[in-house]
Amino acid sequence: MASGEGTSTYLSALETAEAYFSDQARLVQRLFYVSDAFRSMCEDLAAAAEALARVEQLPLPVREARRLEYAGLVEALLKEMREAISQSKIVMLRRSPAAGPKSP
Repeated sequence: MASGEGTSTYLSALETAEAYFSDQARLVQRLFYVSDAFRSMCEDLAAAAEALARVEQLPLPVREARRLEYAGLVEALLKEMREAISQSKIVMLRRSPAAGPKSP
């Protein structure tokens, strides 16, 4: 890996996720930095989106099959990321033991 390449790929993954979830960019940033699983999804999304963008360069006999494959990967990752984003918005409220119902 060339010097700086890792950081560039890292930021590219975040930028890709932000582009797909522009209305939730702050939440995407937070998840990217605190969740290894979410960051991995972002990296996979960036790779799949890049492959999809380059599909026109492939030989004609395999182009459409690869387009469908990469588009399916992008959609699956976006679905998984939507679920992760949605789950991150859930706040678990716990009742302290002293505040619980009193026994007779």
